[in-house]
Amino acid sequence: MTKYTKEDIIARARELANMISDTEEVDFFKRAEAQINANQKISEKIASIKSLQKQAVNFQQYGKVEAQKMVEEKIDKIQAELDSLPVVQEFKQSQVDVNDLLQMVASTISNSVTDNIIKSTGGDLLRGETGSKVENSAPGSCS
Repeated sequence: MTKYTKEDIIARARELANMISDTEEVDFFKRAEAQINANQKISEKIASIKSLQKQAVNFQQYGKVEAQKMVEEKIDKIQAELDSLPVVQEFKQSQVDVNDLLQMVASTISNSVTDNIIKSTGGDLLRGETGSKVENSAPGSCS
């Protein structure tokens, strides 16, 4: 049986990362991000939000609750305007799609490692128990 080192696994993880980087999901994400960065209207709204966020922090530090509330309402309004733009919606969806792909890969690796441990110890996959747990829970076993 082949034993792998951490270095072997990291090298394979890098290969997997390169594969993921070449998926349609990541390609769409990059295109959507480029469209957002090239859009002057969006850039201005983002700059406005950043400026207003700084104001809100200053108002909060000086205890100016009403002014802070007004600025936060402006931020929410601009954010809603941004969120309503199709290119922003596509970008946010692409972020979700890439994250889902990464979560699926992580989950597949985790589940496969667990299943391999259970199988290699003679355990019970249906119960999710390793062989040592099955042996120690069998009737008549001494614990």
